[in-house]
Amino acid sequence: MRAPLFFLLIILLSCRKSSSQSETPAGFNKTPAVITLKGGALNEASGIADSKINAGYLWVQQDSGNPPFIYLLKKDGTIADSVFINGATNRDWEDMAVSGNDVYIAETGDNNLAYSSYAFYRFAEPAQGTDTVSVFDKIEFTYPDGHHDAEAFLVDPLTKDIYIITKNDVKSKVFVLSFPQNVSGLNEAVYVTDLEFNGVVSAALSSDAKEIIIKTYTDLNYLTKTSSQSIASAFSQSPQKLSYQIEPQGEAVCFGLDGKGFYT
Repeated sequence: MRAPLFFLLIILLSCRKSSSQSETPAGFNKTPAVITLKGGALNEASGIADSKINAGYLWVQQDSGNPPFIYLLKKDGTIADSVFINGATNRDWEDMAVSGNDVYIAETGDNNLAYSSYAFYRFAEPAQGTDTVSVFDKIEFTYPDGHHDAEAFLVDPLTKDIYIITKNDVKSKVFVLSFPQNVSGLNEAVYVTDLEFNGVVSAALSSDAKEIIIKTYTDLNYLTKTSSQSIASAFSQSPQKLSYQIEPQGEAVCFGLDGKGFYT
C-alpha cells in the first residue's frame, strides 16, 4: 500500500507503494504518517516540491506578504536552508514545482480579482548551501477572459507547457501557457477546459508523468494518464478520491520523486 506521510505545521503528506495490494485507488493507504516540523515555523506554506538535486529534501514556499524566499526542508521535518530570490516579489505566491532542472513559482493568486497580469518565476534549482538566486525568467501573462484567482499548476516535462488551474470559478478552469513562453513580454494563456469541481489549491504530477493529484481544501482528486496521453486530455476524466486527513488551510501537494507516494 502507499502509506501517506503527514508533516504537521507545513503540512506534508506522502504514501508508499506496494506491488501486492491495491484496494484503494492506485494502492494508496488511508492513514498518513505524521512528522512534526523542527527548528522553525512555516505558517503559510502554499507550495511544495520534491528536490531533484538535493536528495532527501523538499522545497517549500510561503503565501502572500512573506519575503521572496524558498525553503529547503529535510524529510525528517528539519528546515535546512532558506534561499532568497533576489529581484522577485511575493505578491501572492500560490504553488511551486520542480520540472526538468528548474524550479517554478506561481505568482498567480488574486483573491480580490484586482490584478491586470500574473507571472511564473523560473530558475535553475539551487544546490543546498545556496543563499541567493539572482538569475531567473519571469513569465508574465494574462487570461483571455479577464481576472482569475489561481492556486495550482502543472508543468508538462516533455513539452514544458504550463497548465494553470483556477480556484473560485463555478468550475475550476484550466489554461495553458505553451512553450516557449515569452520572457520579455506579455503572454496570453489559452483556455483548455473546465474541471468537474472548483476550489483547487494545488496540483501535482508524478515523476513518470502518469499520475495527477488536484487538491482542494477537502479532497485529493486523483487522475491517471498514459505516457503518450497529453495532460490536457487527462483533465477530461472523472477523478477518483484519495483518502485525506483534512489539514487547516492545507494548500500544497507534490509527489515524491521516488514514486513511493506524495506529500501535502
